[in-house]
Amino acid sequence: MVLRSDVVVTNEHVVGDAREVAVALASGDETTGHVLATDSVTDVAVVRTDRKNLPVPQFRTDLPRPGEPAVAIGSPLGFENSVSAGIISGLHRSIPGSAAQTRSLVDLIQTDASISPGNSGGALLDAQGRVVGLNEAYIPPSAGAVDLGFAIPAATVLDVAGQLLADGTADHPYLGVSAARLTGEIQRQLGVPVDRGVVVLAVDENSPAARAGVRGGDVIVSLGDRDIGSVEDLLGALRETDPGQRTSLTVARGDQRTQLPVVIGTRTP
Repeated sequence: MVLRSDVVVTNEHVVGDAREVAVALASGDETTGHVLATDSVTDVAVVRTDRKNLPVPQFRTDLPRPGEPAVAIGSPLGFENSVSAGIISGLHRSIPGSAAQTRSLVDLIQTDASISPGNSGGALLDAQGRVVGLNEAYIPPSAGAVDLGFAIPAATVLDVAGQLLADGTADHPYLGVSAARLTGEIQRQLGVPVDRGVVVLAVDENSPAARAGVRGGDVIVSLGDRDIGSVEDLLGALRETDPGQRTSLTVARGDQRTQLPVVIGTRTP
């Protein structure tokens, strides 16, 4: 997807470890692209192209509303310049179970516009042709899914790509906990009065969580105004904060709920 007249933005998993890639243009031509920087947390990569004067689309930084029309562009399974249509199905989505493999599959736009292998790094557009997201992932039919596709919001793409172009790195909100989903067995062992949340397994030394008083064995049930029911929820809620922001964590500790003020930190991958 074109970001600037000589820069395209795509997914980190598309470029991998390559420093030079072939960029296919809508005309059928190819140009060489030089990978400038990547960010594993958001799965974003920026590539400078030898071809100049590429047409730059309009980006929409506010989130679309569920029910709005959506168009996904890409090359699914090698079918170049393919377009699929649907709607915006949901916002702030996280792919269940993804936290164990990657931190990127959280706080995504969900769409039923068909997304397949090869759509990654393509644009998700609204009815006015404005970019609302960068196609990221899908849940395959083998998992029982039908038309479950996901895209990184345009505001996230612009923020991260801008940082990568500025100095090659991107800063991210940092809390400093290792966590796991609260199960019924763990709930009984801890004796906490909640049935949803994430259990704090460990707290990084001198981290924002440590300074806030978070302890191992606490169950995080909310961050700011976002309820937390899974590790993906926690990562998604953290993604919506800014380094230096003052907010609060609500934790279940024993038979009590405690609200802990916390100042979000900064992490660079």
